[in-house]
Amino acid sequence: MITPYSITALILAYLCGSIPTAVWIGQAFYGVDVREYGSGNAGATNTFRVLGKKAGIPVMLIDIAKGWTATYLAHFIGTSVTGGPHSDLVSYQLALGITAVMGHLFPVFAGFRGGKGIATLFGMVLAVNIQAALLCIIVFVIVLLVTRYVSLSSIIGGFTYLTGVTFFYNQYTNNLVVIFGMCICVLIMVTHQKNIERLLKGKESKVNLFKRKKTIGEEA
Repeated sequence: MITPYSITALILAYLCGSIPTAVWIGQAFYGVDVREYGSGNAGATNTFRVLGKKAGIPVMLIDIAKGWTATYLAHFIGTSVTGGPHSDLVSYQLALGITAVMGHLFPVFAGFRGGKGIATLFGMVLAVNIQAALLCIIVFVIVLLVTRYVSLSSIIGGFTYLTGVTFFYNQYTNNLVVIFGMCICVLIMVTHQKNIERLLKGKESKVNLFKRKKTIGEEA
């Protein structure tokens, strides 16, 4: 149901997703626009690559919070429309979460040049199905520790979510969430096309997990 509440929530979700965390933190604390270095994306992965973990970790956590916050707005829509939990809660969650991810991809506050949306997407997943989200975290961390490829970890994590909501946690979900899981896989494959090409050629950059790396801001 389209109501003033749902329209307002969609706008808020987009604006929340549009907060260019990587750009603002990079410029404020390092005098660096991360979009001019590395992969050119304004996301957590490129922030880790360009500025290191001191900048990358806050960017990642805030981007996750963006997706979770936008998705959680669905609870307020349901209450405002019916006076209690709404039967279409999952539909609202997916709509708001996807809107936030689109905001991250095309942020109005940063010239519509954003990141790949993985952290924001994970925040959305966390709000929709926490069990499947935790499974994604475990798989992501294992793949990252073994390969040190963030892109590969993200891709496998996305397919893990689809597997989780389809086979392991289907008692907590419905068909919409499974379809959403399929869309996640497609989105990840599209946004990581260049990463996949570099992985196949053996040219993808690995992250330095434990050694401190001199950042561009420090070199300047």
